[in-house]
Amino acid sequence: MVKTTTHNIEISVEVRYLAEQSLPRENHYFFVYFITIQNKSDFSVQLLKRHWDIFDSVGQKREVDGEGVIGETPVIEPGKKFEYNSGCNLISEIGYMEGFYSMIRLIDDTEFDVQIPRFELVVPSKLN
Repeated sequence: MVKTTTHNIEISVEVRYLAEQSLPRENHYFFVYFITIQNKSDFSVQLLKRHWDIFDSVGQKREVDGEGVIGETPVIEPGKKFEYNSGCNLISEIGYMEGFYSMIRLIDDTEFDVQIPRFELVVPSKLN
């Protein structure tokens, strides 16, 4: 697990390789990631947008931008958390993702970005 905190918003990420959804002979490797967003601030916040940079070991870079996450723009109250999971495919056995969430503090409409820590996407057999 990796985690980071920006503006008192903690982002934790865990990753799993899904062999059953991967096709190595066709250079298709699928990973699922589990994210926890914990509001350690004194204010309610809402997640508005996401930005991902996705890299693989053959030099391919993709950028993904969008509204919210998994079709939601959750409001996270102080001391509460929001959890979700999603997936990513690579054309190589090794890569990583990083990015940020754009959020708004609801008490005064202040917008800010929260860093998503870099996390590795590695087929387990490559770790040996």
